[in-house]
Amino acid sequence: MHVTHLSLADFRSYARAEVSLAPGVTAFVGPNGQGKTNLVEAVGYLATLGSHRVASDAPLVRMGAERAVIRAAVEHEGRQQLVELELNPGRANRARINRSSQVRPRDVLGIVRSVLFAPEDLALVKGDPGERRGFLDDLVVARHPRMAGVRSDYERVLKQRNTLLKTAAMARRHGGRQLDLSTLDVWDQHLARAAAEVLAQRLELIAAVQPLADKAYEQLAPGGGPLGFEYRASVGEGIAGASSREELFALLMAALADARKQEIERGMTLVGPHRDDLVLKLGELPAKGYASHGESWSFALALRLASYELLASEGVEPVLVLDDVFAELDARRRARLAELVAPAEQVLITAAVDEDVPPVLSGVRFAVSDGEVRPV
Repeated sequence: MHVTHLSLADFRSYARAEVSLAPGVTAFVGPNGQGKTNLVEAVGYLATLGSHRVASDAPLVRMGAERAVIRAAVEHEGRQQLVELELNPGRANRARINRSSQVRPRDVLGIVRSVLFAPEDLALVKGDPGERRGFLDDLVVARHPRMAGVRSDYERVLKQRNTLLKTAAMARRHGGRQLDLSTLDVWDQHLARAAAEVLAQRLELIAAVQPLADKAYEQLAPGGGPLGFEYRASVGEGIAGASSREELFALLMAALADARKQEIERGMTLVGPHRDDLVLKLGELPAKGYASHGESWSFALALRLASYELLASEGVEPVLVLDDVFAELDARRRARLAELVAPAEQVLITAAVDEDVPPVLSGVRFAVSDGEVRPV
């Protein structure tokens, strides 16, 4: 799969941009702050409905504009599709496929697939659990786009359940009348059902990714492994014995019942995948806190390379995006990463100077400056 054309309107720094792309390597080169990352960020947004740089859509709309539009032509196995997203901060986003009538934004998931390497990836190893949960869930959705709906359902139920718990906690602290919490049993059912699916998908993904990541780490840093993955669930160690979604559901219901009193006291949901973590290990030790800077980088890169290999093995080779990554790496890791990604169907690179792009990744060059993208 590859993107053949990218069109932007009022996205980030671009009032308008039109970029024709081809298979192979394309590098966007120019000084920092000129809009290189904005181009690949748009490709990533089409693939994930989110940005790797900001949590909301508002910063993605050019200052003074009401909305932004990202449009891309995509080719896969000779078939072409046109996908378009209109970003409307504060209102519902809109989507089109092949200029047809509107569809839900999440219906475009799967048309563009991408795996993005960025300096922010270091947070996968060194950052908070939310970084690793996001990595797992984004990759789950890339594999199974329908999971975007399950993820949304879980977040909606979680928000409503938390509202009920917070109201109960406030009433209790201020000596108000006891609230009727019988509806909490209903929310427990809904939460546990969606949570069981999220957990099952995460566990299946970890089993698939771990050997690929271990292989990638060995390629990047020979003799430095092995890697370990330990899923720490808020439901406790019983998750290791759960082999089906129904068993996960039962485990979640039991954990919610056990936590009920504490949840009412604290006014929040304490059980569920939103409280879990993926502990990454280098040898026998947690990578967070023990891995060196170089080892952490190699671990983060191995996770992205494993993601790419997994998606490619399942039928659709994703676009590889390397956003200002080579400048962060030493010469050895830079050379190894370049060799590993060079065979991909399409690679998009951003770099401040030509020298940051390894020779093995020679290809099309665009100069980016003053809001313009010009072929070199």
